[in-house]
Amino acid sequence: GNTGLGGARRRQKVEISEEQRQEIKEAFDLFDSDRTGQIDYHELKVAMRALGFDVKKAEVLELMREYDRHGSGHIGYEDFLDIMTQRIAQRDPVDEILKAFKLFDDDQQGAISLKNLRRVARELGEKLSDDELKAMIDEFDKDQDGKINEEEFLAIMKQTSLY
Repeated sequence: GNTGLGGARRRQKVEISEEQRQEIKEAFDLFDSDRTGQIDYHELKVAMRALGFDVKKAEVLELMREYDRHGSGHIGYEDFLDIMTQRIAQRDPVDEILKAFKLFDDDQQGAISLKNLRRVARELGEKLSDDELKAMIDEFDKDQDGKINEEEFLAIMKQTSLY
């Protein structure tokens, strides 16, 4: 196959954190439901989405072509780890954070309100009281308007290990 470009890019050593590696492993295991140590095109797409990468069909097909060296229609964990390591390393954190902000701000008010936060907590299955949610907002709500704006949200995310 065409090893030129793909091969060169793959050899570039990229570092990710232990937590990120663990997340990648968990996503792989979750979608490798038959425990073969292999995932197919659909599982790859869903696993990447689960890790926060909204990939287009063409992109996933391209990755399958690049990594599925035996034409089996599957790739193994090492390949998946490689793909995700590259993706995470190339990710523009601010870009990603603002995408996340828009998911919270589902009513497009340009800020995350208590209502937004409550909905997200519920969707994530987090059992948080309104007091706890308010405390989260208060902690980062620099201009004290009771909501978290983009700038405040960036500050929160930069303090977490996710980005």
